[in-house]
Amino acid sequence: MGMFSESVDVVCAPEGQPVSLTWAGCSYSVCAEPVRWYERRQWWAEESRAPLGSGPGVVDHEIWRVQVLPASNPSGKDQQREEPLTLDLSLHLRSGRWRLLRIHDAIKPRTA
Repeated sequence: MGMFSESVDVVCAPEGQPVSLTWAGCSYSVCAEPVRWYERRQWWAEESRAPLGSGPGVVDHEIWRVQVLPASNPSGKDQQREEPLTLDLSLHLRSGRWRLLRIHDAIKPRTA
């Protein structure tokens, strides 16, 4: 599992869950039901003071775990043969910006 922070463009359903994303110039479609949870940020190390009544987005941030497949397949291969990538995305509530935090699938070694 790799952990980093990189900007991604995410399209959401009206209910707020991710349905597709663009990352590193490639488009992906969410292929399984995403899972959402909240993680505690170290807000005390990042901000001088948390404004009264501003818990969501300051104290916690929203994380979505999604499984994605490439949205278009120029090689003509059947997408069902490809294994989905599992990614953790973070939504910054105040700015509406999405970040890619983790990639859970290891890169498979190529065989000759």
